[in-house]
Order: sequence, then C-alpha cells, then structure tokens
Amino acid sequence: MTTLDLPSRVHATLVTDRRELAPGVVLLELDAPELAAATLPGQFVMAIPPSGEAAATALGVYEAEMRRASLLFFITGKRTRELAELHVGERLDVLGPLGNGFDLSGSPRHVAIVAGGVGIASVLLPAQALIRAGARVQLFYGARTAALLVEAQRFADAGCEVALSTDDGTAGYHGYVTDLLERSRKHDVVLACGPSPMLRAVARVAAQIGVRAQLSLEETFACGVGGCWGCVVPIVRTSAQAPSFPPASEGGSDVVNARICKEGPVFWNDELRW
Repeated sequence: MTTLDLPSRVHATLVTDRRELAPGVVLLELDAPELAAATLPGQFVMAIPPSGEAAATALGVYEAEMRRASLLFFITGKRTRELAELHVGERLDVLGPLGNGFDLSGSPRHVAIVAGGVGIASVLLPAQALIRAGARVQLFYGARTAALLVEAQRFADAGCEVALSTDDGTAGYHGYVTDLLERSRKHDVVLACGPSPMLRAVARVAAQIGVRAQLSLEETFACGVGGCWGCVVPIVRTSAQAPSFPPASEGGSDVVNARICKEGPVFWNDELRW
C-alpha cells in the first residue's frame, strides 16, 4: 500500500465553495494548498467542526490539485451536519492527510473501481492517477436510488467508463453493483470503497474471477491516528501492513489486529481475515 511519507498536521483551510449534490449529500471545496500537495489517492482527513461541540469526523479526500482539496460526504449526524452548514469564506481545520491509500503500482492495464454510496468520495483520486498512467478504468457505482448517484458525470469526464446500479431500479442496473462486476471478468485488479457487505461481495467476486482487490474499509474513527485502537480488523501476519507487535494470541496465531485508520483504510482482500 501507499505509505504516508509526509508528516500529517492540522491545516487551517477556507471554504471556497459549497454545493448540495443531492438531499443530504454535500461537497465542500477548500483552499488548502499544502493538504492538496500531500494527499495520496485513498487517504482521508479528520475534519474538526468549528464549534468544538462535536468530535472530529473522518472524511475521504475527494479531489486534490493545485490549491484545492474537496470533501464529499453524506449528512449522517451532528458532526457532518455542522460541517454541511459551513459557508464560503469560513474556516475549517482538518488533520491530515491520514492513513495508507491505494497501491497503484504494477502498471495495471484494466482496472475496475467499485463504489457504493458515500464510497464514491474516496475513488476519484485513484481513478485520475490510473488514467494518467494509461490504464483503462471502469467505474461500477451503486446507490439506493438515482438521486444518490452523485458525481457520475465527473468520473465520465475524467475518462472512466461508468456503469450504474440502484437498489430500486430508478437508474442503471436494478440490483447490486457487484452483480455488474461479476459479469465483467476482464480486469487486472479491483479497487473498492463502500459499506462492508458490498466490500465482502467484492472480495468474493474478485476471488472467483482470479484477481486481487484492494478494499477501503469504512469505519467510524474516534482518533484517526491509531491511538485509541477502536477500529481494528484482523489481517494475516505476513502482510506488509501487519503492525509490529505481538500476535493476537499467545499460541502464535498468524493473524494480527491492524488499525483501519493507521495501517489502512485500504487492505488487500486476500490479507483480511474478517
């Protein structure tokens, strides 16, 4: 996986644009040149609500170029609601970039990216990087309903082939987005971000079609920096992401606990033991 080689720190950013992409889905654009320069595909930040009344919340970095970084998120509670109410010109402090993102080495020629719901927020940067490197990228994007399929055109404009699905059949394929992946069977590697049931299905399909998959796990982070151990997931001890501490059991288990916020959020499907 991509290793963070720049120190993370709190960036004092300014909101330069705010758009409601769908009911309860917000895109904040930030003037954040140092954050934009340091962010690698698949990394996230901890956004600190200005009032201090709510804890920081983890958000994937959607875009990062020049002076601009953007955050795309669904309003799910007090923390994200306060962020969504920010106006242009207001300050937002963010800690980051954090975590290890997608491994884009190996020069894959055909890449499938699977996004479910808010998972779309973490896959534009890897899609752009892969396309710049000459890869053919197909996005499989699923949501509950057509109104929540936000930014699909943004991916098409970036050069992705886009296949859509909805749970209620109001746009694209009527059914699970992983059904579309299973029918394609022509990719060198799969990248995915979305809810756990979708990621487990991606892992199953990838194993069936004989390719590896990188899964960006969604989790609620208390600290985001690996200090509280509140977001662990079991992985094989031989993984390059296996932390250097004693095995989970005194019996010499080959499975250890990794922190999703620190060693992840992206893991190889065949290294997870969840």
